[in-house]
Amino acid sequence: MAKKITLYIEDTDIKLLVTKGKQVDKWASLTLEPSLVRDGVIIDDEQVAESIKTLLKLGGVSTKKITIGASGLNSIFRIITLPELSQNLLPEAILNEARRVIPVPLDQVYLSYQKLESSPGETRIFLVAYPRNSTDVLINTLKKAGIKSEIMDLAPLALARCANEPKSIIINSWLTYLDIIIMTDKIPQVIRSLSLPTESTAIEDKLPLISEELIRTIAFYNSANPTNQLETAVPVFVCGDLADNSDNWPSLVGNTGHPVSALAPPIEYPETFSPCAFMVNIGLALKDQLPKGEDAFYSTIDLNALPESYQTVAFKITNVLIPLAIIIGIAALAYGGIFIKGIADETEDINQQIEIQNAEMDILRLQNSSLQNDISNLDGEISKYPALVSNIEASIESNVALGTKFEMFLERLITGLNLTDSELNEIFNLLPVTVNLYDINYSGDSVSISGVANNEDDIFGYARAIRSSELFDEVLLSSISGVSTFNFNVVIR
Repeated sequence: MAKKITLYIEDTDIKLLVTKGKQVDKWASLTLEPSLVRDGVIIDDEQVAESIKTLLKLGGVSTKKITIGASGLNSIFRIITLPELSQNLLPEAILNEARRVIPVPLDQVYLSYQKLESSPGETRIFLVAYPRNSTDVLINTLKKAGIKSEIMDLAPLALARCANEPKSIIINSWLTYLDIIIMTDKIPQVIRSLSLPTESTAIEDKLPLISEELIRTIAFYNSANPTNQLETAVPVFVCGDLADNSDNWPSLVGNTGHPVSALAPPIEYPETFSPCAFMVNIGLALKDQLPKGEDAFYSTIDLNALPESYQTVAFKITNVLIPLAIIIGIAALAYGGIFIKGIADETEDINQQIEIQNAEMDILRLQNSSLQNDISNLDGEISKYPALVSNIEASIESNVALGTKFEMFLERLITGLNLTDSELNEIFNLLPVTVNLYDINYSGDSVSISGVANNEDDIFGYARAIRSSELFDEVLLSSISGVSTFNFNVVIR
């Protein structure tokens, strides 16, 4: 069974895992000096590359075909819905939608996506945007370490691959960062990756902040999914240093009622192996290894986040065979010419030459007969082309019509975006740092705004700021619920 090697660089450690199928074979980790990596970004690529080389020697790994994990910090995950489109129109449509939903310039990020199961008439896409600079530094560091990776994945997507529940919440916490993933319908619906304060190294000191972020993330999901709430029976799975002390688990979930346990991935390992310390590596190793079907609830997101500019161009055997066949043919013709010339030089008997010529004429007659048959067959094939051309022309006309409809759709979309640009900028310019928005909907001359705040005072302060703007006539606070979730209806002047 082929081995799979995975490598994940954290702020404080580099972790290496070797698996055979779904069984752990070897593992190793190496502690990094402080400040070599900060917030998922490699600061000193030379020293990190040397550390990677040392770790590969420590783990007894010689191959350079390694699956790489990248941090989820500063990454954006979205599920977008588009009209049903042909495959050739899909990339441009995704790019246009990314410009709308990704709140940073697209030249600062790489994009990866995967098509999801969709209803008729629509196309659902799982879209990921991750920082271009930190990704480039990671890949260049790996090159300096002698690694040419062909597959890369983001840490939260790897973690999502380790739980087999219809609904679940996964928390991965280490000294400097935190990942929270909400899984439903075999898809990561909400992913939050954030840095943790470094003043203290004790997990107990960071537990209140982690608990607050968890409760806020659950509230955000429930507000956005009123028909598919996270019931109190939905399990919370922990890994990282949260898994080391179960006494911390009750305070982690507070009074939400969610049961807590250590994440147990579908992989076999020795007793001396700590799976919660290598959970991202395990998720990387499980790519293309998980069962599918109605009884399996593992994440279906299995994209390759390695940017196309770094991917190896696929090898085509025809690119080698065709030139090789031409060379062999030329060589054969040259050899045949030399051979015939040798016979002509050595043969002095005119009668023997005549016999040879007669034999060659017989061969030519046979070849001519075969050629006539080939021509006849070719005529039959050519007769099929008018119908084929007609079908192609019909297909082209259909695609042109579809393209026209899509262009009209884009024009309407761009017009709508231009009309709402000033109001949208005003809504975000007035937004306090303590208030987060998760939904904005336009309806005629009004805007519905939904979000989450720390407390009600922050909500009312935001409402007053909007009301005082010259762009809006009236602000109606329609609801406040949960952990200060709210909804405004704003009338545009």
